[in-house]
Amino acid sequence: MKVLVLGSGVVGVTSAWYLAQQGHQVTVVDRQPNAAEETSFGNAGQLSFGMSSPWAAPGIPLKAIKWMFQAHAPLKVRPSLNPAQWQFMFSMLANCNETAYSTNKSRMVRVSEYSRQCINSLQDELQLPFEGRKKGLLQVFRTQKQIDDAAKDISVLQQFNVPHNMLNVADCIANEPALARVKDKIVGGLHFPADQTGDCNLFTKSLMEKCQAAGVVFKFNTEIHSLVQDGDRIRGAQTANGFEGADQVLVCLGSYSPFLLRPLGIKLPVYPIKGYSLTLDVKDDADAPQSTIMDETYKVAITRFDNRIRAAGTAELADFNDDLPKSRRDTIAESVMSLFPEGGIIDESKFWSGFRPMTPDGTPIIGGTRYKNLWLNTGHGTLGWTMGAGSAKLIADLMSGREPEIDHSGLAVSRYG
Repeated sequence: MKVLVLGSGVVGVTSAWYLAQQGHQVTVVDRQPNAAEETSFGNAGQLSFGMSSPWAAPGIPLKAIKWMFQAHAPLKVRPSLNPAQWQFMFSMLANCNETAYSTNKSRMVRVSEYSRQCINSLQDELQLPFEGRKKGLLQVFRTQKQIDDAAKDISVLQQFNVPHNMLNVADCIANEPALARVKDKIVGGLHFPADQTGDCNLFTKSLMEKCQAAGVVFKFNTEIHSLVQDGDRIRGAQTANGFEGADQVLVCLGSYSPFLLRPLGIKLPVYPIKGYSLTLDVKDDADAPQSTIMDETYKVAITRFDNRIRAAGTAELADFNDDLPKSRRDTIAESVMSLFPEGGIIDESKFWSGFRPMTPDGTPIIGGTRYKNLWLNTGHGTLGWTMGAGSAKLIADLMSGREPEIDHSGLAVSRYG
C-alpha cells in the first residue's frame, strides 16, 4: 500500500518508520529542507511520560487572571481578531473542570505510557544517537500549595501504574545534587524515575536516516497546497512540485493541520501555542542538572543534554507570531538561573520559539476521519516528543488494519462531534 505522510517532525518521521516496518511504500513530504526543522527543533527535551497532563485544569481560569499581572507568568495571551484564538480559549475553559480533567489526563497518560514502551523498543533495536538519558524527571515545588495541588494527579498515576515518588528537599537534592545550592528555594518534589531526556531534533534526524535505509522517500522543500478529494476518499496531495498520489494519507502537520483539512469540511480544533527555549552550554557539570527539572512555578522544563542545557517554557496565545520578545527570554532565564545559577553560560544562550499544536482538551488527535483513507496524527501540544512514538505505532496499526496494542477510544477527531 502506498502511504503519503505529510510532515517530517518527530510525529511524522516516527509514523513513517512504523508504516514502513509494516510493509508499506511510504513517502514523506515537507516544506522544510530537512526533518525536525520546526516545532521538533528546539523543544524542551524531556520525555515526560509520567507528567502528561492537560493545560485545561481546575483552577486555571483564576490562575490565568493572576498571571496577567505577573512579569514571569507561564501563560501569556496576545488578543487578536482571529476567531480561532477565541474559540480555542472558550473550548479550553470548558475543559477546566474535574470531570473533563480526569478524562483528558487519563487519555494522555494512556498514550504516554504506551509511548514509553515504544521508544524503549526503538532504542533497543536501533541505538539512535540523541544524547538520551534515563535518569527520571523531577517536578520541583517552591510552595506547599503546589504540593497539595499535585495530589490531584496521584490517583491517575496510580490508576495507570506510573512510577512516581513524593520527595522532601533532601531527597530532591539526592536526585539532583546541584539543587543543594538553592535548597531554601524549594519545599519538595514529585519524582518520575522512569521518565527520560534527549534531543528530539537529533532523534528525528537519526530515525529519518533509518527510514531512508528502509526505503522511505523524503521529499523536502515541497510546499503542500491541498488534499485532492474523490468522493469519500482522498486521492493524494497537490504540492508545489506536482501531485502526490497515495492509497492512504496521514496528516502530521502540527499547528498547520487545520488549514489543510478545512476545505474538506473537517474542523480541527488545533491552535498554535507558542513556546520558547534557551539552549546553554554547560559551565560546570557539578552545578548543572543531570536530567530534567520541571520548575512548577514558572512551568519551565530544564533538561540536560551531553554538554548543553535546554530550558523551555511559556505558553503564549499569539496566533502565528514568530517574534522573540526579550520578556519571554527573561522568564525562562529567571527559572533556570534561580535553580542552577552556576550550571550554564546564560550570556551565550540561544533563544528559539516554536508553535505547539494544542487541542483544547490537551489530548492529541490520533485516528481516522470521515474520509476512508485520510488519517490524523497531530495536536500533541507540548508532548509531541513524549507521545510521538506511541501515537505513531498506534496510527500505523490502525492504518494497516491491525488490532492496536492499547485502547484508542476518545483519541480520534470524532470526539469533538
